[in-house]
Amino acid sequence: MESKKQKAVFLDRDGTLVEEVNFLSRVEDLRIFPFSKSALTRLKDAGFSLIVVTNQSGIGRGIYTEEAMHEIHRAMQADLSSIIDEFHFCPHLPDEGCFCRKPSTGMIESALAGTAIDLENSWMIGDKRLDVETGKNAGLKTALVKTGYGLSSLDDPSVAPDIVADDLLDAVEQILGEPRNGAI
Repeated sequence: MESKKQKAVFLDRDGTLVEEVNFLSRVEDLRIFPFSKSALTRLKDAGFSLIVVTNQSGIGRGIYTEEAMHEIHRAMQADLSSIIDEFHFCPHLPDEGCFCRKPSTGMIESALAGTAIDLENSWMIGDKRLDVETGKNAGLKTALVKTGYGLSSLDDPSVAPDIVADDLLDAVEQILGEPRNGAI
C-alpha cells in the first residue's frame, strides 16, 4: 500500500510573512503581518505542511550572523504558535552560484529529503519574481503576493504566477477556494 503524500506550502519570509526591512537582522525589527497567523492556520487546518524558504545573503555579506537569523525564526515561531513546520535558508551571496539560493530549488529539495510531499498539489508563495521561478522550477503551483516587492514584480512580463493576491491571506483564500470575507 502506497503511503499518502503530504501537501505543502513553501513560503518566502521577507515581504510575504513579515514586513520587508532590507536585511532583517534583529528581532526588534521583526514585524509579522497581522494576517500571517490566520493565513497559516487556515493552511494548516486544510492539511498543508508549512515550510519557509528564504534567501539570507546578509549572512554571507557579514551584516548579521546565522544565529541572529535563527533568533528571528524562533521569535516568529513564538508569535505564530509554532505553526511553521520547517525553515530552510540560503546564506550565500547572489553571485556565488550555489544550488540552494532561489530561484534554484535546493532549499525545496532539502525539505523533500525523507518526506513524501505531493508536489502537484503544493504551492510556493512569495513577493518576488524569483519566488515564482523557484516554484515553477520545483513543479509547484505559484502565488505572487503584492506585499513586499510584489507590486514591482508585477511589472515584469516574465512573471506568470498561477495566482496574484493582495497579501498572504488573500492567496490562501484563493488556494483554498474560499472567497475573502465570505463573499461569493
